[in-house]
Amino acid sequence: ELERELLRDVRNRTIAAVCGQRAMPRSVWQLPAGQRRTVLRHLLVSDKYRFLYCYVPKVACSNWKRILKVLGGALDSVDAKLKMDHKSDLVFLGDMRPDEITYRLENYFKFVFVRNPMERLLSAYRNKFGEIEEYQRRYGAEIVRRYRKGGSSAGDDVTFSEFLRYLLDEEAERMNEHWMPIYNLCQPCAVRYDFIGSYERLNADADYVLERVRSPSSVRFPERQSWYKPVTAETLHYYLCNTQRRLIRELLPKYILDFSLFAYPLPNITSEFCRQ
Repeated sequence: ELERELLRDVRNRTIAAVCGQRAMPRSVWQLPAGQRRTVLRHLLVSDKYRFLYCYVPKVACSNWKRILKVLGGALDSVDAKLKMDHKSDLVFLGDMRPDEITYRLENYFKFVFVRNPMERLLSAYRNKFGEIEEYQRRYGAEIVRRYRKGGSSAGDDVTFSEFLRYLLDEEAERMNEHWMPIYNLCQPCAVRYDFIGSYERLNADADYVLERVRSPSSVRFPERQSWYKPVTAETLHYYLCNTQRRLIRELLPKYILDFSLFAYPLPNITSEFCRQ
């Protein structure tokens, strides 16, 4: 509990310091149109329980969407066996009128869940290029064509280094949501979140949120699916230590606000660490 309070204090102080700078946006209406569209498209609404949740892909967002569907009456149980439809039976803040948006931003409980940026990128890489044919065709084949000498492939053999090189050349604001920085997705300076939960303490933080919004006691955060292969510290160590350090160092500025605002340490890629 003490550790959680300390983390929350560090995050709150850092966000206040960074967001207090003159150039930073104070509300969603101060954001450029494209950035405003992105954040409003990622804020899910529960009018019944008066909360807004900014969903971040690869940070347990499918399970939170299940909870929203149960709270809204579209699903009977969080354990219902069905493929997640990420659009139907969900209410997006971006579909509302400006006055409706402003009212909810000012009066509803707002929360977001965050994750170590490198771990999130590795999770997206393994899932999208190792398992999802649509991503292999749409992104993988193009990445290989761009970054592999004489490269052509179905996109199912993209290396982690090729993926990072692709991210280096992408504008953060135009990235696919699965690897767009959390800062760009959820704009924590323009939207003052009441609670920032951590993937690393997912169940405890989820319980806190459900209690805070007065969710029925029968609604609990779903168990992790048996088929899910989480990114472990060992897996992350392996990928980081087998990737050119230059690539990782050059990529860090793109995700630096995610590291600093949410109090995650920069990746350790020293020779000593990688020899362990």
